[in-house]
Amino acid sequence: MSSVFKALSDPTRRRVLQLLRAGPLSAGELSDRFDVSKPTMSAHFAVLKEADLVHAEKAGKSVIYHLKLTVLEDALLGFVHSVGLGAETPEAGPSKETAK
Repeated sequence: MSSVFKALSDPTRRRVLQLLRAGPLSAGELSDRFDVSKPTMSAHFAVLKEADLVHAEKAGKSVIYHLKLTVLEDALLGFVHSVGLGAETPEAGPSKETAK
């Protein structure tokens, strides 16, 4: 799960994931939307693949990236449960009326 949060910690990688929500895009199409070098984008893609948030598919000379939404959902649900969010709220102590 830590690799997912490492991947999500960078705004460029979060934006890549947002772009992929609309559908698969090539590395070139993604890179063209950012004002960074291609090697920098390659490093971002590597982090996203390491976290298993994207799937890379060779298509001729291009690499097509697909979002793996289930991995992201699982990581976020795991985080929510690890910090106790979504758990039932503990029973409150006796109210003033019942404590009399």
